[in-house]
Amino acid sequence: MGDSTATADLDVALEKHRTELTGYCYRMLGSSFEAEDAVQDTLVRAWRSYDKFEGRSSLRSWLYRIATNVCLDMLTAGNKRARPMDLTESTPLAQVALSPRPDHTWLEPMPDARVLPTVDDPAEAAVTKESIRLAFMAALQQLPPKQRAVLILREVLAWKASEVAELLDTSVASVNSALQRARATLAERADASPEGAVSDPLDEEQQKLLERYVKAFEGYDMTALTALLQEDAIMTMPPFDLWLRGPADITGFMSTLGASCAGSRLLPVQANGLPGFAHYKPDEEQGGFAPWAVQVLELSEGRITGFHCFLDTKRWFPLFGLPLHLEAEPGEVEKGV
Repeated sequence: MGDSTATADLDVALEKHRTELTGYCYRMLGSSFEAEDAVQDTLVRAWRSYDKFEGRSSLRSWLYRIATNVCLDMLTAGNKRARPMDLTESTPLAQVALSPRPDHTWLEPMPDARVLPTVDDPAEAAVTKESIRLAFMAALQQLPPKQRAVLILREVLAWKASEVAELLDTSVASVNSALQRARATLAERADASPEGAVSDPLDEEQQKLLERYVKAFEGYDMTALTALLQEDAIMTMPPFDLWLRGPADITGFMSTLGASCAGSRLLPVQANGLPGFAHYKPDEEQGGFAPWAVQVLELSEGRITGFHCFLDTKRWFPLFGLPLHLEAEPGEVEKGV
């Protein structure tokens, strides 16, 4: 009886750390699914070797040590997940070709609820939210794995240099040196620090911008959409490697190759610390609406600056807990035709 109670207690103690560990592994790996696998592996290893845990550090520190080793092992293949604009030049509309790249190429989206633990301190909540935004995540992927771990532990999770040194079995001097190098790399990337671009929670102006966006997109009103996009706004569509810059090319694409999205429905989601939408387009075979993309939007100064559509709906919609079909409401079928 005592053993089963102890086992249940350990399960509860480990499970309490799942969300923050998933956030850590996601920042390390850039992949939603690999992060969840890494955390599962971490918790299994911890469970199996708990009798060797001597309590010299907290259970949380011990779990982070295991998770770091799991992530470093997974990163030895050297794959750096990226966004389309990290890999190629923007494509002029006239030359658009839809060329997919393998899943492991891409930085993946993540629902906020899976990686952002509930914290009471608004400043701490803001930092953790900023640190899963797409631009910061893409910048992290450019760092060597050990520097990545140091930067996340020190800057995002606010660990002391001595705690990070102990976790990585290294010296405080080498932790400080790795942090300096990591900061220098991030400083070279102008898009890595989006502080202030999206407030938390969204302010009234940003809420109104999103309402206007939904109305323009669902109405497929390209004039209205153009007015909401910043001059150098970017549109991406992983797994395709093309990306478009500027309202003319974005709306030009949407009204030609993307014309079948007219009459779509958008449902709000929270992804990567940013506003997003589940995009369903008219389902001509079954009626109603079929999943098309998870959209993640970047905002700045009253405009949309990034419009990122993740198209692998069989993976993303279940991850976000989204239905795989929407019924049409009365009168809506005609609108979508």
